[in-house]
Amino acid sequence: MPDRGPRRRVIGVVDSDSFVKWGAATLSRATGWDVDLVLIESDVSATDRQVDIALLHTAFEGQTVRRLSLRRLVDLIRTEQPDGVFVSTRGPVAEVVISELLALGRATRPVLLTGLPGISIPAKWKGIFLRAQADVFVLHSHREVAAYRELALTHGVEPAFALATLPFLTDTATESPAEPAPRTRVVFAAQATVPADRGDRLRILSWLRTLANRHRDLDVVIKVRGLAGDPQTHHEHYPFDTLLTGPTPDNLRVATGSMAVHLGHAAGLVTVSSTAAIEAIAAGVPVILLDDFGVDPALINTVFEGSGLLASKDDLMAARFRHPNPDWLQQNYFHPTPEDDWIQRSEEAFAARDLGTLPIRPRARQSRGGMLRTGWERRRAFGRADTSALGTVAFVIGRPLQIARRLVRRARGVQPAERRPIPSRRLAPIETETPVRAPHGARHRTAR
Repeated sequence: MPDRGPRRRVIGVVDSDSFVKWGAATLSRATGWDVDLVLIESDVSATDRQVDIALLHTAFEGQTVRRLSLRRLVDLIRTEQPDGVFVSTRGPVAEVVISELLALGRATRPVLLTGLPGISIPAKWKGIFLRAQADVFVLHSHREVAAYRELALTHGVEPAFALATLPFLTDTATESPAEPAPRTRVVFAAQATVPADRGDRLRILSWLRTLANRHRDLDVVIKVRGLAGDPQTHHEHYPFDTLLTGPTPDNLRVATGSMAVHLGHAAGLVTVSSTAAIEAIAAGVPVILLDDFGVDPALINTVFEGSGLLASKDDLMAARFRHPNPDWLQQNYFHPTPEDDWIQRSEEAFAARDLGTLPIRPRARQSRGGMLRTGWERRRAFGRADTSALGTVAFVIGRPLQIARRLVRRARGVQPAERRPIPSRRLAPIETETPVRAPHGARHRTAR
């Protein structure tokens, strides 16, 4: 391979918990680059505890991640002029960061890398729309790349998609405890928005109680990204740690911490659609994808059709976990690593930048409103962390209008999409089973 000269320097920009984990893990795979990590401040920026957990088993483990405002981030990039910036943030923040860095000018601006963590099927236009100006857009399966390319072309956006193996897959084996642990744990991988309905979440708790009562030899763990009140990528209206009330079996608990560590003890993993199912497959842990709520794009579980992992609450309560169909794996996250091209695509962009030929991609957003709209989008992305005069003015004008629109929608009975129940399958009333009483004095345990 020809000499490429000095090592490339890339700065990763992260914000919420899931994007910290993905960004740090992905950049840890870029062993030919000098990488650094900073956290941009917003209302959902990960807490120090969440950052420490997210950095476990990455090249950044144990490091203190600098927290920067948008203005300080732009100043840092202008001063240090890295070859690339890996924007691992929520879409609204990514749109603003990418736009601000492009404004530095062709001679100064870095190569802009971005992507979507975890499962990104079905393809969503908003994911492309907010990141359309990035030079390289990382996805994690041949199926995702094909779906997003088709969607981009449909909307007149030039594809910039590149393939990368999910970083959690290749590292899972090394994340397990040094000594093999007893596999007596069933891990339920919770999500902030799936299922969104409170009743459906109570159903899941009822099934997990039954599992714990019937299988006293199993430690049933509800693995959450954050406890109630912790900032997360998506707002969680009904946190499981607040819903788990009343008499609770002593082998059922809520826990945070590293998913890899939990999988090192797991006899099985259950979820509705979490990326943790992919991590479990890679670790050889059998899985149940609950299909009692249906299989629907809004549940982010259509990607598992044909996997052999979709199963019902009855399979869960009987602890009948299963392994995936081999034919499903290659197109869905388990392609051979040599097929990854995101590093190559990035190097090509670096070379074009060196030559001054790296184009600036057009924005997908064509909305009206001028500077006020720009300020509004910035305020929406960063919340109280945005202290700009433009953002403040836009918020003062736009917030009452937003509230009025929500009140009108509520009066018409229109629910936000993320709160709308999925009518794919109607469920019977929640089953009740006489709980096993906890020992006298025992309390609900929340592991951190």
